[in-house]
Amino acid sequence: MKMLMLHASLIKYRITEKALKEPEEAISPEGSFQEALVVFTTVEENDDEGVVKRATEEITRQAREVEAERVVIYPYAHLSSALASPGVSLALIKDLASALQEGGVEVHRVPFGWYKSFEIHVKGHPLSEALREISPAEGVKKGREEVTAAISHRYFIVDPTGEIVQIDLDEKLEDVELLRENPALLKYILAEEKGVKPGEEPPSIKSMRRLEIADYEEASDSGHFRFYPKGTFILNALKEWADSMARELEALEVSTPFIYSWERDDIRGQTESFHERHYVVYGSDKRPFVLRFASDFGLFRMISEATLSWRNLPFRMYEYSMSFRLERSGELKGLKRLRAFHMPDIHSFAADLEMGWEEFEKIFTLYLERAAETGVEFALVFRVVEDFWESSKEKILNLMKRSEAPAFVDVLSGMKHYWVIKSELQAVDSVGGNLQLATVQLDVEDSERYGITYIDREGKERGAIIVHCSIGSLERWLYALLEEAHKMEYPSLPLWLAPTQLRFIPVSEEYVEVCEEMASLLEGRVDIDDRDLSVGRRIRDASREWVNMIVVVGKKEIEEGLLPVRFRSGKVEEMTLEDIQRIIYEEMEGFPYLPLPLPKRLSKRFTFTGSS
Repeated sequence: MKMLMLHASLIKYRITEKALKEPEEAISPEGSFQEALVVFTTVEENDDEGVVKRATEEITRQAREVEAERVVIYPYAHLSSALASPGVSLALIKDLASALQEGGVEVHRVPFGWYKSFEIHVKGHPLSEALREISPAEGVKKGREEVTAAISHRYFIVDPTGEIVQIDLDEKLEDVELLRENPALLKYILAEEKGVKPGEEPPSIKSMRRLEIADYEEASDSGHFRFYPKGTFILNALKEWADSMARELEALEVSTPFIYSWERDDIRGQTESFHERHYVVYGSDKRPFVLRFASDFGLFRMISEATLSWRNLPFRMYEYSMSFRLERSGELKGLKRLRAFHMPDIHSFAADLEMGWEEFEKIFTLYLERAAETGVEFALVFRVVEDFWESSKEKILNLMKRSEAPAFVDVLSGMKHYWVIKSELQAVDSVGGNLQLATVQLDVEDSERYGITYIDREGKERGAIIVHCSIGSLERWLYALLEEAHKMEYPSLPLWLAPTQLRFIPVSEEYVEVCEEMASLLEGRVDIDDRDLSVGRRIRDASREWVNMIVVVGKKEIEEGLLPVRFRSGKVEEMTLEDIQRIIYEEMEGFPYLPLPLPKRLSKRFTFTGSS
């Protein structure tokens, strides 16, 4: 049995015509109910009285949790392709209604076997939508919290030489020498593994608004952001950075839809294995669709239809797109945790575990190197299923040696998701919190779920091994970079991501054209503050905008040909245009270049309403 439970302020229905040759005699041809838990119910093959009992418990629990005044059972054949017969379905739905009623729940049933038009107003809180699957053999499918609670853990610190030290999270971790010497790893363990949360708000939440990078969008759902030109520029630069990694890996780029049908077993199975909360939307035929929380759905279906042989493996696929997760409102925090985000995903398809591990090593190493180049402080984390840890310990330790810092290793007693090993680059923010950036995961389940197979050398069909990889959502990288800036005495973004790299401030209007000429000679993002304000005010404004280099231009600078370059540190150094260009080239090497995202002259710019 599958149940889509929606907490609704209103549901109305009206029967239109027969869906079955002999439908249920209409108990009420139309109806309207307020403040109800509406349970769209699909009865499946092999469902029995035990399923009804557990469904009753689930509905009662959900109704109590959302404080619904009544329950409306809506027969709905679109949540599964393995339907029970109409007679069995109707009997079990009646039993379900009776059991709820006996438990003191006000219950209403929508007629079975009829096509119906309906209107529903779903409440917009985190618990207003829930999907449950109950089977005779397994009972209620476990959610994320239940799956997590059933798994035991052993924790280790592995130093760059491969030495393993087991730790107890209940001990005083500050006394562990390896952690004392590596504050990023200690901060991560305290924040994520021990749940010691920062007592103050991350400063990037205010600075993203003040700098006119991003802000909350009140007309959208919580956790959805608007990005101003500067923020959009940074996201685009980060996208180019992520694209360059995909090109280096010779990944094939694709694009797939945002929404997928719950009627498909592969989509539903993948969602349940991931244990994430998701958005449910409705198509023109009122059928439920899930908004993608990762690129797996469409890509895996695409690859399952491809004709593959051992000669094609390994190969890599790349997709950059939006993803959506219905995080609880209390979990939302600036750009750190959102409900809509831009995700660059790479998936590698391999013939077996050995080849899959080679892909894991290759992409992990690339992500480790590229992340280190950003200057963001991060901790290295591995999560490994115990059987794989014991059988592959030597090669896992050899991989960890590629980092100059120790790693935290979480050995799990069983499989939590679809992977046997997962690497994480965990950034540490300015207030002691953490967030996952890059990840690589060795998947041993999804090829069977989606039917992703290839023909081996002997002509036999075999399932592929899949390596899930992402450098991380762009919003999280932006958050991490802003938080890294707040650790500095004078906050700044890396030059390759700075919307303005250099600002000329002419002392008077007569020097504006000279500044224009110098700007035209430089390859970089150069703007000119030509506003009718004092030089001191314009310098302060540039500093508040985190402009990396500021140059005041007047008669002396023109005559001597030397420019006083004021850096974010407060240091002032006299330089030629050639010197400035050399700095820009050196700082930009290996990173993408995008042009200035705003008008060159500040007099042409305006302030966005959403910033503060």
